[in-house]
Formats: sequence, structure tokens, C-alpha cells
Amino acid sequence: MKIDYADAILKLRVKLNLSQQEIAKVLDVSFPSISRWENGHNEPTKLVKVRIVEMLKENDIEIKEKGE
Repeated sequence: MKIDYADAILKLRVKLNLSQQEIAKVLDVSFPSISRWENGHNEPTKLVKVRIVEMLKENDIEIKEKGE
């Protein structure tokens, strides 16, 4: 399954009521990284992808596949 991380990060931020800066701190990455990922310019590292998927599951957020 190829996850749409831009969509996943946005859904997480909305559900948890976090800014890009705040979710960057939670994921231990920089604010520009979050911005690039959310805009679809880059994708997170494998380690961060795992954490995002964990957070999606913990918060009962449906994971959208890329291209849907």
C-alpha cells in the first residue's frame, strides 16, 4: 500500500488540532520538512513514515492510498 503522506499529515494535524510547527516537534523533524511533505514535494523518511502510520492508527484515522 502506497500511503498519501500529504493527506495523512493534514488529517493528523486537523484531528489533533496541531499546527505544522507543533506536529514537526511531535515527529522530531523541522517545520520546512512538514511543509514540503504536506505540499507533496517530498516524502518523510522511513522512520517518520512508521511513526505517522502509528499515529494514524492510534487516532482512528483512515489511511488513504496514493492515487485514490
